[in-house]
Amino acid sequence: MVAFPEPHFVKTNGIDMAVYEAGPKDGVPVVLCHGFPELAYSWRHQLPALAAAGFRAIAPDQRGYGRTSRPEAVTDYDMEHLTGDLAGLLDALDLKDAIFCGHDWGGLVVWQMPLFHPKRVRGVIGVNTPFLPRGPMDPIAMMRMAMGEDMYIVYFQKPGLADAALAKDVGKSMRFFMRKSGMKAEDYAKLPAEQRNLALVKALEADEASWGGAGAQLLTPEELKYFVDAFTRTGFTGGINWYRNFTRNWEKSEGVEQKVNVPGLMIMAEDDIVLSPAMAEGMEQYVPDLEKALIKDCGHWTQQEHPDQVNTIMVDWLKRRFG
Repeated sequence: MVAFPEPHFVKTNGIDMAVYEAGPKDGVPVVLCHGFPELAYSWRHQLPALAAAGFRAIAPDQRGYGRTSRPEAVTDYDMEHLTGDLAGLLDALDLKDAIFCGHDWGGLVVWQMPLFHPKRVRGVIGVNTPFLPRGPMDPIAMMRMAMGEDMYIVYFQKPGLADAALAKDVGKSMRFFMRKSGMKAEDYAKLPAEQRNLALVKALEADEASWGGAGAQLLTPEELKYFVDAFTRTGFTGGINWYRNFTRNWEKSEGVEQKVNVPGLMIMAEDDIVLSPAMAEGMEQYVPDLEKALIKDCGHWTQQEHPDQVNTIMVDWLKRRFG
């Protein structure tokens, strides 16, 4: 089991945030932002690698997660709050700016950081999550039209339902999510549409024995226990509330220029069916200074599934651009 530091706590944007660090205090800071349902612990392989390369690696449990505060109001989880937390984190650490790296939902947030707080961002690394420009209509309405009510993000909009389903058996939920890809992306694309509607909560509620094709477990028993213990204590509502602000974020972003004016790195996973490499096509229009890297035979949990490749790609780019 990879050693993981104990957190220190900072006050930022009205919350108490648990922060896990490694590396020299005077190193170029790299802030690592996790997704759902994850924790700062998801970056356990990256903290020592970045520290060994001379960078100051900073991984927070984000708003609603782990040992960080969990406000009750759904609107306290919109993009303004999530990016404000990271700007406030820099303030608390007396840092002028940083490189921000995010996976899954963390990726959505870090690509928005240059739009919300341009003076605080030196560069952005997206892991699986590309920069997604503002769409022509409410994203929840688009997802509902394309994939129906059971698509997990649409389902998450219903107060309390997904929260209860995931919390009913936290061990089962984490075993369901934290798996390697069960099939190649090209095979997934050949499935009938009704099997590609990402009805993850419905699949979770099925008997565990029916998950045969879902892919091998990703975590060791000790690693799984870390996640299970954390979500048993906190529940899932904080993280789900991020999803409940898709419409609000879309409404509030009207008129915001969709341009990232700092260097960007996009790390893609070949077999991520939720955040496919195809979603990063054309990103250069919005992120002009962009490099891309593809990790083959890799599913959604990239920095945990292929940590050495992720570390090599990140450190190479960071040293070339900011070393």
